[in-house]
Amino acid sequence: MSRNNLKLENQICHSLYSATNALIRVYRPLLEKVDLTYPQYLVMLALWQEDQVMIKNLVERTRFDAGTLTPILKRLQSKGLIDLVKSADDSRQKEVTVTEAGRVLAEVAESIPDALTCQIELTLEEAVALKQLSEKLYHTITSVN
Repeated sequence: MSRNNLKLENQICHSLYSATNALIRVYRPLLEKVDLTYPQYLVMLALWQEDQVMIKNLVERTRFDAGTLTPILKRLQSKGLIDLVKSADDSRQKEVTVTEAGRVLAEVAESIPDALTCQIELTLEEAVALKQLSEKLYHTITSVN
C-alpha cells in the first residue's frame, strides 16, 4: 500500500520548517554583530519602519502574540534600544518608542539584508515569488482559523 500523502518528502510543512530554520541560522552571525536575536530583529525592523506605536499595533505588524512580544520588548528596553511608556491617549496601553541608541543601531543593521542576499542564491524574481507565496499561505491559513 502506497501512502504518498504520508511521505515526509511530500510535506510542504517540512520544507517550510527546514527552510525557515536554515534561514535563521544564516541570520544568526549577522545579528550577533548587532547583538540581536532574530525575534528582536523583527521587532526592531517593525519599529524602524514605524516608530511610536502601541504594543497592540506591534503585535499585528510582527505577528507575535502579546505573550511572546512582551519579553522581547523588555529585553530590547534593557539593551537601551526602546522605551515603553504609557500612552497619552489611553493609560492602559503602552507605546513603544525607539531610543537614540536604537536609531544608531538601524544604521549599523542596514547592511544585514544585503549580506543575507549574498548568501541565498535566489534571483530577485524568485525572492519576490517566494515572499508572495509565503504571504498567501499565511493569510489563507489565518483567515480560516
